[in-house]
Amino acid sequence: MTGLDSGPSMGSTEVVEIRLTRKEASQLLEVMGIRLKPATLARLWSTAGDGPPCRHIRSKPYYPRHLLEAWARSQIGDVRSGAPAAAKGRRRG
Repeated sequence: MTGLDSGPSMGSTEVVEIRLTRKEASQLLEVMGIRLKPATLARLWSTAGDGPPCRHIRSKPYYPRHLLEAWARSQIGDVRSGAPAAAKGRRRG
């Protein structure tokens, strides 16, 4: 994965933000245990609004790696051995 771009300059200290393409973001998410195709990332951004945050540069999306990793961690729930109480209340039978 490449995606190295210089961010805004702050005095003499330059901030570097690693930005990933949708394909690279999909690959990183898979390593973290979340399988989302690049097309699914596009759909999440355009319709659902609950996908990972991204920046657009000349209409092309780039995912800041640190924000993508934080989003991925927020999507992974705790290990559990049964359905949550709210789901059990919806059962019929």
